[in-house]
Amino acid sequence: MGMLDGKVAIVTGAGRGIGREEALLLASEGASVIVNDVGAARTGEGSDQSPAEQTVEDIKSAGGEAAVNTDDVSSWSGAESLVGQAVKSWGKLDILVNNAGILRDKMSFNMDESDWDDVLRVHLKGHFATSHFAARQWRDRSKAGEEVSGRIINTASESGLFGNAGQANYAAAKAGIAMLTVVLARELERYGVTANAISPRARTRMTEDLFGEMAKVVEGKFDIFGPENVAPLVAFLASDEARDISGQNFVIFGGSVWVMEGWKPAGELKRDTRWTPKELADNKSKLFASRAPGVPPFAAF
Repeated sequence: MGMLDGKVAIVTGAGRGIGREEALLLASEGASVIVNDVGAARTGEGSDQSPAEQTVEDIKSAGGEAAVNTDDVSSWSGAESLVGQAVKSWGKLDILVNNAGILRDKMSFNMDESDWDDVLRVHLKGHFATSHFAARQWRDRSKAGEEVSGRIINTASESGLFGNAGQANYAAAKAGIAMLTVVLARELERYGVTANAISPRARTRMTEDLFGEMAKVVEGKFDIFGPENVAPLVAFLASDEARDISGQNFVIFGGSVWVMEGWKPAGELKRDTRWTPKELADNKSKLFASRAPGVPPFAAF
């Protein structure tokens, strides 16, 4: 028996890379999976149904249940149709894995308006739109007296946690997804729903330029950049074993999983009267006594 027997899942962007591996593993653990992918280029242009169809074919060949969906999750109607397909096909939705995204890296001074708008639309709106319609059906089921065990697993990024140069649009979207996850966790807890985010470091179409030679497969060695390394964490978070985990963000790379901690005070100035600009300048070293005042490092591990 699999950890997800009887569950119904949606995985967006599941035609290739991380999303494909997530869909395959969820299915192998017993879930029926809606494989969503518009089949666009990594910059968002075009469409091709064949990657989603291949993932579904591979799931079915292994004895699992799956169906293709090519709706655009960054549109309200597309997200509603996607969630509706899961409910119509198998009577409910238990698991929503938001993975779909595009990439248009440019320095802030070179970025076009469409580069900003499209990346925010696909990533941030695409995560929210599907979560909105999934949350509505979970709330309705809960209010009708049904015991709900809903799971949202979002895809953030280390770029959204630490800020990667050349990715103002992508980092802003991913940072938004990280905090959206916390909000969803707070709002949906009463209905039996958890929401968590992963920030995966893996070889995909979107990261091939970033990792380059470093991410090449070496025969006989564990492929730490393999996208298949991400899927087990997602399957675990989708399971009933993770019912007490919510509002968390995990960085995963190879065989390493880190639970991340968000913003918290790192320095303080405090008194009972207003500060003047000069006084703040004079006390700068006190405010930054425990940390450097310059641009923070990309990562602390």
